[in-house]
Amino acid sequence: MPTHRLPVRRFLEGPGLAPADLTMVLLVREDDETDPRPMPTVTVGQIPQAVRDLTDCGVRSVKVFAGSRVRDARASQAASPTGLMMRAIRAVKDTAPEMAVMTETCVCSHTDSGECFIAGTQGRGMDLVSTIEALAEQAVAQAQAGADIVGPAAMVPGSVRAVRTALDGAGHEDVSIMPHLIFDSALYEGYRATMGAAPASGSRAFQIIPRQAEQAIRTGLDYIGEGADMLLLEPALFAVDLLVRLKAATPVPLVPFSVSGEYLRLTSPAEDGTRDGRLLAEAFTMLKRAGAERIITYGAIDLARAATRG
Repeated sequence: MPTHRLPVRRFLEGPGLAPADLTMVLLVREDDETDPRPMPTVTVGQIPQAVRDLTDCGVRSVKVFAGSRVRDARASQAASPTGLMMRAIRAVKDTAPEMAVMTETCVCSHTDSGECFIAGTQGRGMDLVSTIEALAEQAVAQAQAGADIVGPAAMVPGSVRAVRTALDGAGHEDVSIMPHLIFDSALYEGYRATMGAAPASGSRAFQIIPRQAEQAIRTGLDYIGEGADMLLLEPALFAVDLLVRLKAATPVPLVPFSVSGEYLRLTSPAEDGTRDGRLLAEAFTMLKRAGAERIITYGAIDLARAATRG
């Protein structure tokens, strides 16, 4: 069948990448913090306008990251009802109740070490029990603030089950859980520098070595067994094989997260202050073709605006 004629190519090109396929990342800072950061950030005061802009473009979901100004070894502010994360969630929901709010549920932006866990006695090793308790408490606080989907990101064994139990016990049975399935990568540096979440140890002990695909599959299936409703895969472009294999193994939604390094490397500044996301659009079309339910990206607003212009 000849397909070189442009009208025929357009007729057969298949479904496109729609704004509703994209989730916008919001990195939240305190209102009085003005120091430059590698990645774009918003204050709580700026969230309403950002959400209105997303809604106007057809984006229907956000992924919120926020830390604590005051940090300590026990991540004591991670579940504070007046913390930055909770204020950010409420700002989104007050502006657009129909906007789906996803969170990061982790202590790396709340510990003074930048680690994803609570340290053990004399700062050595990990206190597994305290870490899991902190993550579960944080998830409940996020749900109470209005989060629709909480995202355990520490990859600590047993944390997904603990979060599910805590949510159900607090009356949040309808809040979903989307744990992060993470390959260790240098692509997170922009995020870590922006959010002050660089680990003092220099590594994340539970993130999966990129060569260990079988471990990644087992871990993802373990999360589902613990009660995960969907899985986040990151970095998006380095996890395409997981996306395809997990799609064949489980019916839960799979959501790649295109992380900070992908955004910085695959976009370029445009004259109007936005970023040219054509390479991202090509990459995300491939992810959607491979089975992605949705795609989380820092470039959602730029891609959605381009789609509405086109």
